[in-house]
Amino acid sequence: MKTWFITGASRGFGSRIAELALAQGDNVVATARHAAAIIEKLGSNPNLLALTLDVTNDQQAREAAASAVDRFGRIDVLLNNAGFGLLGAVEEATADEIEAIYRTNVFGLLGVTRAVLPHMRAQRSGRIINISSIGGYRGTPGFGVYASTKFAVEGLSEALHGELAPLGIHVTVVEPGYFRTDFLDSTSLSVSGGRIDDYNATAGAVRDRASKLNHSQPGDPEKLAHVLVAFADAPNPPVRLPLGSDTVAAIEAKHVSDAAIIAEWRPVSISTDFT
Repeated sequence: MKTWFITGASRGFGSRIAELALAQGDNVVATARHAAAIIEKLGSNPNLLALTLDVTNDQQAREAAASAVDRFGRIDVLLNNAGFGLLGAVEEATADEIEAIYRTNVFGLLGVTRAVLPHMRAQRSGRIINISSIGGYRGTPGFGVYASTKFAVEGLSEALHGELAPLGIHVTVVEPGYFRTDFLDSTSLSVSGGRIDDYNATAGAVRDRASKLNHSQPGDPEKLAHVLVAFADAPNPPVRLPLGSDTVAAIEAKHVSDAAIIAEWRPVSISTDFT
């Protein structure tokens, strides 16, 4: 029996993973901005602790982690799932929009992780699974600000992987592609209010495609949930886990593109060392 600590557990990936973990007899500390929404979704279960948690509130995060340990004695898996998207050209995004998405996607993840880590270090074991995105590996027009938050999650996860492995704590960043969830709904995706005509062919085109792609994405969220619940028991988890054929294709294409850049610019790239 494991104890999970899941953020953003009232819907989407978080809710389904919590449901599957409970079904296999694990303990689940499910958190969201409104604990009532979790109870409504998951029902009553002696292995479930539903907590109100705004991930941008560090004090709430510390209190939630302490409550989890008080109830179940330990935290074995931290799933940092809470987050949302922002659609629009980089220039179109307002300062308030940028600050809001960073507070949740980056600083919120950091706050929850820092709240849970003292407990994992004390027990010298644990798993941290950070949900990133296909946008955490490559940026695209229309999702630049969102992708930048996920690039941050990737860098933090790689560093944490190296820092925590000697302490028996494994860290993996998960990179889902487009899955048929509510991510492209207004509940999960903010759209920059301002629109600049000069970006109609790039970020503007992505805005238009996003509405058509919604609920016809290639990824099956049920399969992803099953993969991640099983992944929590993987003996040697990798530092990153791409999920979805579109993510795999994007990573392979970026590898080819980067290799071409190095091949063309190698003399310039290596010319900056001291002679």
